[in-house]
Amino acid sequence: MKREKIEYFSPITIRVPKDDILARLGYQSSKTRLKVEQKIQTERFIEEAVSFISVQGAAFRVAVQQEEDGLIRLADGTVFQSRQLSLFLKGCGEILLMAATAGKEIIQMIEQESKADNLTRGVVFDAVASEMVDSSLDWIMGYFNRQLRRESLTLTKNRFSAGYGDFLLENQNTIYKILNLKHLGITITKASILVPEKSVTAIAGIRKG
Repeated sequence: MKREKIEYFSPITIRVPKDDILARLGYQSSKTRLKVEQKIQTERFIEEAVSFISVQGAAFRVAVQQEEDGLIRLADGTVFQSRQLSLFLKGCGEILLMAATAGKEIIQMIEQESKADNLTRGVVFDAVASEMVDSSLDWIMGYFNRQLRRESLTLTKNRFSAGYGDFLLENQNTIYKILNLKHLGITITKASILVPEKSVTAIAGIRKG
């Protein structure tokens, strides 16, 4: 298999997932009715938040060279140790490493609103950033699924992230290096936390469709 290259996406243009944002904020369409004034205010805050978000992403497709119980060795020499990740990737000949970030500006705005005691606005901004990043990972998966269909392959429906189960958060350092996330303006702390805050990494499996 030829050596795949890292693909960068800047910017990622997606529709604003308003239903998911409202659900994150605790509104359930079947149970919660927003007052007209509250709905107008919330939608205005959502629009404002989007104006401060510049979503970017990266992805890298790599073959699984060896898969044992609790160990995944990739074709580039990377080794992940996690029984749960191994089970998640069972039957997958390749994986897709991916990342997305909402950028620095929205984080600065969230902090600014918090300091100014504009809590409602800050909470909405936070929810919008989280859902936009999550939707961007969906977009990246959709992009690769369209390519994989030509090879009779498909991605796993779900994705797996460092810090989940026995896949330790420190594995995020390895994903960070492989995807060269510095290219997107992302840094990583000694505690394996991505900066800016609304940045995420994930793994999906690639299997025969």
